[in-house]
Amino acid sequence: MVLKAFFPTCCASVDSGLLVGRWVPEQSAAVVLAVVHFPFIPIQVKELLAQVQQASQLGMAVLGTWCHCQQELEESLGHFLEGLGTIFSHDPWLQLCREKGTRCWSCKAIYHQVSSSPDTPSEDQVMLIFYDQRKVLLSWLHPPMTVPNCQAGDVTASARGLAAIFDTVSRSKMLFHSDRFDESPVRLSHWQSEGVEASILVELAKWASGPVCLLVASMLSIISAAGTWRLWNLWPLSFIRSKLSACEQLRHRLEQLSLVFSTQKAQSPTQLMRKANMLVSVLVDVALGLLLLSWLYSNDRIGQLANALIPGADRVAEELQHLLQWLMGAPAGLKMNRALDQVLGRFFLYHIHLWISYIHLMSPFIEHILWHVGLSACLGLTIALSILSDIIALLTFHIYCFYVYGARLYCLKIYGLSSLWRLFRGKKWNVLRQRVDSCSYDLDQLFIGTLLFTILIFLLPTTALYYLVFTLLRLLVVTVQGLIHLLMDFINSLPLYSLGLRLCRPYRLAAGVKFQVLEQEAGRPLRLLMQINPLPYSLVLCTYRLPSYGCHPKHSWSSLCCKLFLGELIYPWRQRGDKQD
Repeated sequence: MVLKAFFPTCCASVDSGLLVGRWVPEQSAAVVLAVVHFPFIPIQVKELLAQVQQASQLGMAVLGTWCHCQQELEESLGHFLEGLGTIFSHDPWLQLCREKGTRCWSCKAIYHQVSSSPDTPSEDQVMLIFYDQRKVLLSWLHPPMTVPNCQAGDVTASARGLAAIFDTVSRSKMLFHSDRFDESPVRLSHWQSEGVEASILVELAKWASGPVCLLVASMLSIISAAGTWRLWNLWPLSFIRSKLSACEQLRHRLEQLSLVFSTQKAQSPTQLMRKANMLVSVLVDVALGLLLLSWLYSNDRIGQLANALIPGADRVAEELQHLLQWLMGAPAGLKMNRALDQVLGRFFLYHIHLWISYIHLMSPFIEHILWHVGLSACLGLTIALSILSDIIALLTFHIYCFYVYGARLYCLKIYGLSSLWRLFRGKKWNVLRQRVDSCSYDLDQLFIGTLLFTILIFLLPTTALYYLVFTLLRLLVVTVQGLIHLLMDFINSLPLYSLGLRLCRPYRLAAGVKFQVLEQEAGRPLRLLMQINPLPYSLVLCTYRLPSYGCHPKHSWSSLCCKLFLGELIYPWRQRGDKQD
């Protein structure tokens, strides 16, 4: 039988002593966590292990002996080390030794209670596996990925074994801080044997995090309570809140801050990583917003933007007027209905005139509005982008109105033609049963239907042309807003902390392990080095991607084309909380 002994690399050069760790019977593995050095009193070692076991709920035991040199074992410590096996009485009893002056190791596993069967051996071979204790302690082993050409049971068993090893090391933190147990005289060697890695700033931050989180959480609860007032649920305010992207982004940011500064302790590494990702995302967002704020308020860029806004609006209105005048003539040589063409063209020209008059009426206040709106960048770049999206929606409201007018007229004609087409075939739409049924019509109904069908079919090209032009303009505006919302969604959902861990400390996010052969000779124990496989960047993004309220496509390409052809109003981008149609 071959036993696996996981030995920390930091203990490979320490003095002789006892091997302290945990025995994993289902894996036939012994996980060595520390080395107890001579001199020691056995009763003190047992008391220390009992205290650590009570604090960590982890079965700790003395697994065997460790000797740094073979001569020392034979000359002075031989009888004493043999007697330790009877004092601590653990089966199997490991004997690890590194020969003096060489890189050779000897590993044995001895059973003190040998079975009566003659076929049961009293000594087993040991496979020595070295591991970096610090990396295994700080890493988090993720669920196993799908491995091709491998049985599912083998993958599950291997993952369960690795999880037991990682869980043993992670739950043994109390052993690494054994100096807290009434200043125990037992001297240990482990990954912190040269000193605890900490700093005064880190300790002060941990000490101050509790009161800061309590203060911020109370402030956020007050803001959340103010947001639930019935005043905000009245019709005008509720309608405005549902249409403005800035309100949705502020609500999303408030939820993130409430979760980050919550006084409840994270129950799992996933929740802790989620909090860290949200905190870093908020900090990066605010830093980018401050950079944008400093750029806007330097060199009077707010004034330059306000001065360029009015000429830009006039330019857009002039281009729209040229477009309407082109449509009121003979666009691309098409023969249009003169009367309907003139009515629609003058109707839209009047709306452009009203809109430009409104923009010029607001021109004295535009610089002040932009100055105060620019201050919102201190809350984050996403807040500024959401306000930019709302400003684009307000500045292009006339284009939206043109699209709605054209779509309604076109949709009315399409549904009228489809209804009259059913009349010619002796069909009708049954509203109650939601189906097409047979129907008999008299001569007057057929005459009126033929007359209306002829009128609608000759007016359709003119209406369809206006609908096509303004739909393209509307889709252009929606595309710009969609790109802005996609950028906001990218900033909100990007797990920056996890990506930083993967870049700087790849062992923190472990997808598995790999073994490197250090020594494989006849008569010598097999020695392996366990190395951590980091989680790929794609899986880091997939696993730790933050939830976002951001927009995503509502319709498929087929349904979008169908709605465009029928003249139904489309909103290609929707919020995640909205319901499907």
